[in-house]
Amino acid sequence: MKIFNVNLRHLLALCRKESYQIVRDPSSILIAFVLPVILLFIFGYGINLDTNTMRLGVVIEDSGADARHFVEVLKGSPYLDIRMSHSRAVMESQLQYGRVRGMLVIGSDFSATIQRQKKPAHIQLVTDGTEPNTASFLASYLQSSLHVWLAQRSTDRRLPVPSITSLEPRYWFNPTTISRNFLVPGSITVIMTVIGALLTSLVVAREWERGTMEVLLATRATRGERLLSKIIPYYILGTIAMTLCVLVATLLFDIPFRGSFWVLFIVSSLFLGSGLGLGLFLSTVMRNQFAAAQIALITAFLPATMLSGFIFEIKSMPATIQAITYFVPARYFVNVLQTLFLGGNIWPVILLNSLFLILLALFWLGLTAIKTAHRLD
Repeated sequence: MKIFNVNLRHLLALCRKESYQIVRDPSSILIAFVLPVILLFIFGYGINLDTNTMRLGVVIEDSGADARHFVEVLKGSPYLDIRMSHSRAVMESQLQYGRVRGMLVIGSDFSATIQRQKKPAHIQLVTDGTEPNTASFLASYLQSSLHVWLAQRSTDRRLPVPSITSLEPRYWFNPTTISRNFLVPGSITVIMTVIGALLTSLVVAREWERGTMEVLLATRATRGERLLSKIIPYYILGTIAMTLCVLVATLLFDIPFRGSFWVLFIVSSLFLGSGLGLGLFLSTVMRNQFAAAQIALITAFLPATMLSGFIFEIKSMPATIQAITYFVPARYFVNVLQTLFLGGNIWPVILLNSLFLILLALFWLGLTAIKTAHRLD
């Protein structure tokens, strides 16, 4: 029986042969079943963008009641670990050695200025600029503590509350603002990119190195049958690896999943098409397992990590780099996964990204079909 010049009997026989090679080669089992779980644990526990308690050094040069009260409010913040000192030089050395993230200086005229209420009282915050995000968080926490203290002081003394704008944020899709909730879906994209490319980067090169490619070329199997026989078994392995990642993310890391599992399966299949196609193309061109695996690891991991929007915002990149990201399949899979996990079935996002995944899968599989040998050189 032939469908599009593919004999199903030949195809099943070739898929069976490839399955035997997978069973006999433990590396494929390790890549599909063990490596994704290990990588997901590393990403899930090793990467954390949440800012917890930060050490703040406070230099208090004022012995007034208002200055002391303000310091007590700072000590009551769950986000600040206050280290006290009366010497700027000592606290500056602490900041230089990284023992505190910032230095707050309360001047000697703080309480007196607050009491007179004729001009604003100034305090100085010096932060460690080597970590800009941490410095920004520290400034925000200090600003919030200052607002709390001013409101509390006005209430206790029955004074008019200062006109300070109150901001009440509401976070859609990730109300707990836990970074793991969007980092883990993004890390699944990186993991599956690496897994998909590695799985097929060895298969054709292995045939050339073992001398079995000559036997395959001598059979009546067509180029399409040989290509599909290399894709189908590893697509099944990739699907199992994807399932393991989703189970670990939802059951172990407790990441919410608000979308449809059928949509996830379809989009994952499209993404695996480009990942497996890339690995198979490299294996076809290189004809050397070591070289193909090394190049597959580099071309899969680095773009998926740096250019997918997983960690770094694409719109903040130079225009040339932004143009390159359109050719990175991980960019579209990251959007879909984060949407399915945190937002649900938002169809404009899913359909648009799925269209690009189809085009990239067709590109890599088509390029592999063109490069697939149909006779000996």
